[in-house]
Amino acid sequence: MPPPISGAASARLQWANLQWGGRFAEGPAAIMQAINASIGFDYRLWREDIAGSLAHAAMLAKQGIISEADEAAIRQGLSEIGAAIAEQKFTFDPALEDIHTNIEAWLVGHIGEAGRRLHTGRSRNDQVATDFRLWVRAAVDALDGQLRDLMRALAGRAAEHAATIMPGFTHLQTAQPVTFGHHLLAYVEMLARDRGRLADCRVRLNECPLGAAALAGTTFPIDRAMTARTLGFDRPTANSLDSVSDRDFAIEFLAALSILAMHLSRFAEEIVIWTSAPYRFVRLSDAFTTGSSIMPQKRNPDAAELARAKTGRIFGALTGLLTVMKGLPLAYAKDMQEDKEAVFDAADAAELVLAAMAGMVRDMQPDPARMRAAAGADYATATDLADYLVRELGLPFRTAHHATGRIVSAAEARGLELADLPLAAMQEIEPRITEKVFEVLTVEASVAARSAQGGTAPENVAREAARWLEALA
Repeated sequence: MPPPISGAASARLQWANLQWGGRFAEGPAAIMQAINASIGFDYRLWREDIAGSLAHAAMLAKQGIISEADEAAIRQGLSEIGAAIAEQKFTFDPALEDIHTNIEAWLVGHIGEAGRRLHTGRSRNDQVATDFRLWVRAAVDALDGQLRDLMRALAGRAAEHAATIMPGFTHLQTAQPVTFGHHLLAYVEMLARDRGRLADCRVRLNECPLGAAALAGTTFPIDRAMTARTLGFDRPTANSLDSVSDRDFAIEFLAALSILAMHLSRFAEEIVIWTSAPYRFVRLSDAFTTGSSIMPQKRNPDAAELARAKTGRIFGALTGLLTVMKGLPLAYAKDMQEDKEAVFDAADAAELVLAAMAGMVRDMQPDPARMRAAAGADYATATDLADYLVRELGLPFRTAHHATGRIVSAAEARGLELADLPLAAMQEIEPRITEKVFEVLTVEASVAARSAQGGTAPENVAREAARWLEALA
């Protein structure tokens, strides 16, 4: 494959004169080239740019705007460009600013007049808006697959540990016993909402801007519905001004990624806590931990920590793009060139974090004995005692709550857990308590009793894990 137009300054200037219609007699200053060029990052749109150009050329030929011979030459040329880029034989030239002009310059240089006809009825404004929507749509689809994989991993581990008891926390203080499976399924629910947000984002972005041209539409008799169908869009966009100036789809994508990243960061934080020496609820293998340069005993959960940290990059991308867009009048402004780096970076970070989290979920080995011991400490079954007083003795809940608090204080004063406190000590506070109370004070009884929908009872967890595994199959 011969190299593209990229070597001589005279060749670049010749193309610039063609591109700008002779308005500029001289090339831009070096600093202008540096600040203006986007090829350093928007090269990632090459597949989308070629797909959009193929669809546009086919439509132009069908409408009789260009000849069938020109369309065939364009199609062949674009195919060769795609192959060259895929094989890393294409030289991207910063002097040609962006992916659109790099591809078009090569095309014109190799097929001549036919290549110059490709840009009929479109602008780089609608071209980049189309390319970017195609890229974000593909990113949504890829991330959805990763989300499904992580959800399957979580649901699979939840099925394994439907009856593995661990402490449930509020304020990071021991609250009530739950099962490890129930805890993992909470993240499945969160990720399901994340999938829903991305799916909603995909629906709204799936309109085609191509044919809106610079801002006002075009005088050529184009068929925008044809190009929309060819590119897999549901319909063309309805307003040419909005078509080229809209970046809501990118902002909504980043917003959905930000909520997803927040969920993953919460889970990463829990993994960091669970693997720490005071807890040791789970262990990660060497595959997802690192050592210390000075402390040979250390096993650091770096994968989880970095997953937690990358949330900041994704939040920053959303904030940055909102800031770029907030003051822009209609229609296109060069500020909007700053949209792509943020989206690319956020999508890359989300992809990496999802892969790391799925790996850690499959890798982690829980310690059921340690979890169970922690679940039974710190009077975690106090609520079960209060419920017993309501159910068996008919006390109002607030009265039962007060009595239970006094019983917990009595146990604490003796250095005992509730299940070890003598019945006589309980009866000093509430004389009607019987031996039956000890049936509700084990952590096993506590989780088993919470069989209402959404509760942590092992049969609930097993059923929900099976339901999710079937749904995600």
